[in-house]
Amino acid sequence: MAFTRATGKHRGPSRLARKRAGIAGAAAIATTGVIGTLASPALAADTETPSVEDTGLLQAVVATDTSLADRIDAQADAQQQEADLAAARAEAEAEAKRKAEARAKAARAAKERAAREAERKRLMSYTLPIAGSYVSTGYQAGGAVWSSGTHTGVDFHAASGTPVVAVGMGTVVEAGWGGAYGNNIVIRMKDGTYTQYGHLSSIGVSVGQTVAPGQRIGLSGSTGNTTGPHLHFEARTSADYGSDIDPVAYLRGHGVRV
Repeated sequence: MAFTRATGKHRGPSRLARKRAGIAGAAAIATTGVIGTLASPALAADTETPSVEDTGLLQAVVATDTSLADRIDAQADAQQQEADLAAARAEAEAEAKRKAEARAKAARAAKERAAREAERKRLMSYTLPIAGSYVSTGYQAGGAVWSSGTHTGVDFHAASGTPVVAVGMGTVVEAGWGGAYGNNIVIRMKDGTYTQYGHLSSIGVSVGQTVAPGQRIGLSGSTGNTTGPHLHFEARTSADYGSDIDPVAYLRGHGVRV
C-alpha cells in the first residue's frame, strides 16, 4: 500500500507561510517591544526564514524612535530657552521702568524741595524799597524841616511815580494819610519790627494784607511835609512814632546792600 502526503486540516504549513509568519513576528516585536515565545520549533529551525536582524526592521524602528525623541527633546529645550530669555527680557524691562519711575519721582521731589527752599529764602529775604536807588538824606540828619529836630528815617532818591516795594515779608497795619508823612504805609515785619514808607503819590495795599519781599505797595511822590518827590523810609521797633532805629543798619543787618 502506497503512502500519500497528508492533506486538509492535518497538513503542515508550507515554507512560504512560515517565512511570512517570521517576518510578521519581527514586525510585531519592533512595534510592541515584546518578544513572543510561541514560535514553533519548526519555524525557528527553518534556516530559510529571515530573522529580525536579517531584515533590519527592528533596528530601523528603534533608530527612528530615538531620533524622533531627540528632536522632540531638542525642540522642547529650545522653546524653554526662548521662554526663559523672553521672561528675562520682560523682567529687565520692568526693572528698568521701575528704576526710571523712581528716578523721575526722586527728581520731582528734589525739584519741589528746591522750589520750597527757594520760596522760603525769598520770603525771608529783604530788599531795597526802591530798586537801584540811593540814600539822599541820612538818618538823624538835623534841620528845622523836621518837627523832632532830626530825621527819623532816610530819604531814598526817586522821581514821582517810581514803584515802591515792601522790603520784606509782613502785614500792612496802616495804609492812608499820615499827616507830615503824607500818604504812608506801615508794615509789621515777620521778625516783629516795623517799616514805614512816606510821601507816596498813591497806595496799592490795604490794612491786613500780607505782602512779600519786593511786592509793589505804592508809588513815590511828594505828599505831606516835603520839599520834593522822594521816599521817606523808617525802621521801628514798634508801630509808634519815636521808636525809630537806623534804617541803613536795619537793611544791612538783613543782607541788603545800601
